[in-house]
Amino acid sequence: MSHDKVNQTHQCLLPSNTSCSGNNTSPGLYAFLYLCVAAVVVITACGNLLVIISVCHFKQFHTPTNFVILSLAFSDFLVGVFVMPFRFIMLIESCWLFGAVFCVVFNLFVFHLTCVSVYNVSLIAVERYMALNNPFLYSLKATVNVILSVIVLTWVLSLLYNIVLLYVNGNFSDVTACSEDCHVIVGDGSAIFDLIVVFVLPCATMMILYLKVFAIARKHAIAIRANIKDRRKNDLQNSDSMKSERKAAKVLGILVLVFLVCLVPFYISSLFLGFIKSQFYYGLIDKTLTLFYLNSTINPMIYALFHPSFQKSMKLILTCKIFSKDSSIINVLSRTK
Repeated sequence: MSHDKVNQTHQCLLPSNTSCSGNNTSPGLYAFLYLCVAAVVVITACGNLLVIISVCHFKQFHTPTNFVILSLAFSDFLVGVFVMPFRFIMLIESCWLFGAVFCVVFNLFVFHLTCVSVYNVSLIAVERYMALNNPFLYSLKATVNVILSVIVLTWVLSLLYNIVLLYVNGNFSDVTACSEDCHVIVGDGSAIFDLIVVFVLPCATMMILYLKVFAIARKHAIAIRANIKDRRKNDLQNSDSMKSERKAAKVLGILVLVFLVCLVPFYISSLFLGFIKSQFYYGLIDKTLTLFYLNSTINPMIYALFHPSFQKSMKLILTCKIFSKDSSIINVLSRTK
């Protein structure tokens, strides 16, 4: 769910160990590394596929929040299937094996998925803040059709933005250079602009809104505890609904926190790449980039561990009960305790 969005014009000129014939890895370690890659790819693809099927199949999951989760899971699934294998093979082999033309397509794909993922997580924060801050207005404005339109617009604008970004920086003009090192050329001005658009603005939005979300949730919890003895049955049902909203916000808060933990190290490292040019630092960039990719593996685990409704839906999928008649209307929503 990430990419080398840094100024790397020097990589073709500096001596490095990125030669396909220079890999001296022992056969045992070589096989172990490929086994680990295969395991990570399968876990990432299958985990996100479970989330995708859950949201698409069960009608109770057809909510604005879950459609944003669906969009994030789909981008994570694409990372697992189309990005991780090529990127990890490049790390193991210490060079790019798939040709210069595919390198351009690969980089565009990775840039696009990164941008979409960041803005999907930001959209989750915006949607949760609206749901808790003004539930009445949220129910009127944040309909499924509106959220789906926003999601489609996010994917389209992200693709257009990254095509322009790569084109302006000459990544489409010379696809034969450095065929054994699949790098991206991004000028200093473009790198700063891209950093603001894809990192600073959305991440600042996430953090500010989630601080407000948890402040609102805490305020609601205090009010419920203070008045619980005086509530009637109808009020208690509303209380359960509010508890469910807060619990969903908590789970998605964990998602955002883990996302930032995986995202921030890479972008901090990238900021200093223009000042520190050494093979050690390139290795650090690769490690933080790998952490960012692994976020796509972690996300479905968060739903499986912390979201009871997704736990129930995943069990139904894995036991093939979704093939039974009327399985789409099975009650998968867990009652808040």
